Amino acid sequence: MAGMPQAKLNLIDGCPRHVAIIMDGNGRWATQRGRPRLYGHHAGAKRVREIVESCPRIGVDYLTIFAFSTENWKRTQVEVAGLMSLFRRYIVKETRALITSGVRVRFIGDRLRLDDKLISMMNDLEAVTAQNTRVHLTIALNYGGRDEVARATKRLAEDVAAGRLLPENVDEETLPRYLDTHVLPDPDLVIRTSGEARISNFLLWQSAYSEYEFVDTLWPDFTGEEFETLCAAYGGRERRYGGVRG
Repeated sequence: MAGMPQAKLNLIDGCPRHVAIIMDGNGRWATQRGRPRLYGHHAGAKRVREIVESCPRIGVDYLTIFAFSTENWKRTQVEVAGLMSLFRRYIVKETRALITSGVRVRFIGDRLRLDDKLISMMNDLEAVTAQNTRVHLTIALNYGGRDEVARATKRLAEDVAAGRLLPENVDEETLPRYLDTHVLPDPDLVIRTSGEARISNFLLWQSAYSEYEFVDTLWPDFTGEEFETLCAAYGGRERRYGGVRG
């Protein structure tokens, strides 16, 4: 990422400000090549760098990626352990580049089930990139949309019980303040790779009015060029938020 261009940005007209990606297909990509699934996950981690590098060039300010879901614990112990090791390696390997490239990193999801070392590394990465503003990279780790809403509702209920919030003041603007993403804008565009056409419990509240793109490309083959093409296509969509044209 140290090589991210610093010259005048080549903004795409109507480019989405916030793009969220369900990075699917790592395992199938590896299987097609006769390799273990973790081989695909490592290839997918490398692809993240190219997509992050594309963001400032085209005008994407926020990028949120789905790295590990609350349902992914159902996978084999070998795969889960390998993924946790990969997350630690990613932080160690990419920290310097993220800092120098102006990327701010945030993590969303329930950290309680993660090991202490990984949590500490996540906290440190958030801290050392906190002043960066060029790209806001959010990594969803042990994240599930329903789990997030449940945790947010619990915190909201605690505030009501403590008298800090009146029940009659709770509306659809209240809950988002308790979500993991409370400091982020809602995603304009959600992309899912690998040919699957489902949202898999990702940003359920936040993506209520997002545009979606489901592409056949497996994540390790998803290039910056394809990412930019999808962002450019977004600019041709008319978002009416339940209204009518004009």
